Amino acid sequence: MAVFGIIGFPLGHSFSKKYFEEKFQKLGIEGSNSFQNFSIESLDDLPQVLSTQDLQGFCITIPHKKNIIPFLSEVSPEVQEMGACNCVRIKDGKLFGYNTDIVGFEKSFAQKLTPERNKALILGTGGASAAVAFVLRKLNIPHQFVSRNTADTWTYEQLTPEIMDEYKIIVNCTPLGMSPNIDDAPSIPYQYITSQHYLYDLIYNPAETKFLALGKEKGAATENGLQMLILQAEENWRIWNS
Repeated sequence: MAVFGIIGFPLGHSFSKKYFEEKFQKLGIEGSNSFQNFSIESLDDLPQVLSTQDLQGFCITIPHKKNIIPFLSEVSPEVQEMGACNCVRIKDGKLFGYNTDIVGFEKSFAQKLTPERNKALILGTGGASAAVAFVLRKLNIPHQFVSRNTADTWTYEQLTPEIMDEYKIIVNCTPLGMSPNIDDAPSIPYQYITSQHYLYDLIYNPAETKFLALGKEKGAATENGLQMLILQAEENWRIWNS
């Protein structure tokens, strides 16, 4: 029995278990493969996860994408550069770290780019934002981080009309608006959003967050995180079976 899973906290919002169980059924391998949720608030509990018999790999979500790094035996060049990992393959008792968020984000994000959408604001500074920044660098799109923490980022209060006009791409990497807290949204000045803007939300549940709905009201292009999740899940599966 090959076992795979996801670690994070909380995991009530995670789609991975359902996605992979349905995948196993479609492939006719549900009898020889299983997927487990490992809801751990601290990586102090990682040894317990790793003691799971026949565990061959796992994906990682909030809040462990950055603090998993010291536990890894080897990391991909992308993980080395961005300092965030969301996919681990276990082989010969060693943990090999990868980042498949970059694959999922780039492929789902690039389809709505236009010439005027050439600068980006990244809301949040967690592990997912590292993958977003990596892709934006690859696409030669200048970007700035925005958060409530003033260290090396802009604050929401600093977003002037001029900044909002200059930065036509806004990517939400925070959990604000995720179910069940669907009335929450990042506190950007939505009154300055136009049809030239592109709002991308890494959240997929609900399908349209308040962040996206407020952007759509202003005519902006919008995209949620579902396609990104599907693409990175498939990349996880490829890595686990490579």
